[in-house]
Amino acid sequence: MRQDEIWTDEAARHYDTPGEGMFAAETLEPTVDRLVELADGGPALEFAVGTGRVAVPLSRRGVPVTGIELSRPMVAQLRTKASEDEIAVVVGDMATATAPGAYRLVYLVYNTISNLLSQAEQVACFRNAARHLAPGGRFLVELEVPQLRTLPPGQPATVFHADDSYVGLDAYDLLAQQLVSYHFRIDHQGQVSLFRSPHRYIWPSEMDLMAQLAGFELESRHADWSGAEFTAESTSHISVYRLPA
Repeated sequence: MRQDEIWTDEAARHYDTPGEGMFAAETLEPTVDRLVELADGGPALEFAVGTGRVAVPLSRRGVPVTGIELSRPMVAQLRTKASEDEIAVVVGDMATATAPGAYRLVYLVYNTISNLLSQAEQVACFRNAARHLAPGGRFLVELEVPQLRTLPPGQPATVFHADDSYVGLDAYDLLAQQLVSYHFRIDHQGQVSLFRSPHRYIWPSEMDLMAQLAGFELESRHADWSGAEFTAESTSHISVYRLPA
């Protein structure tokens, strides 16, 4: 599946969940706080800006934000919240598209780098971030740690959430280092809808090598946006890479 086949008009219309999930204040506010700190008064560029979940509140905190986004329907949804003057968006692939200017911070949140389905594309994304940064600039990536230990022996998939209105499962292809997330939603009439998204998962050590190939050094890694210690039990990480000054 191509990304433009996934992030359709329908997906964009249902993407935002104000006040809930990844739009909940307890998730979003620490994210924006950390990005304001890292931007350090300079402009920021968001790869895969989507509907502006992070870009809009970051812009309202005084950080000039530009975005790169492949999906025109997602950009259209962003435009209901912020004008081009407020958040400029370049329509294109985050691994190759170019935004004007030099930035203090490039960031990529909520596992979006895994939407690039080959190692070569992911390395190109790191290099694209480096091209956009001023000397000493930072590239932040938020990413889950692959949860392969949760796979039952001999089984290709694991359920990561289940309740009366939503069931989510991940199906793994271990040889290709890929997974497909299946999101089943059940409405109040019992009707079921399915949304699928493919990913290439990345181990932290592999991501560090991608960063080195692009000229970055690892500056910090934490388990979450609050700065918790990253350990062997962490299920996600916030990694910050920096270019030499």
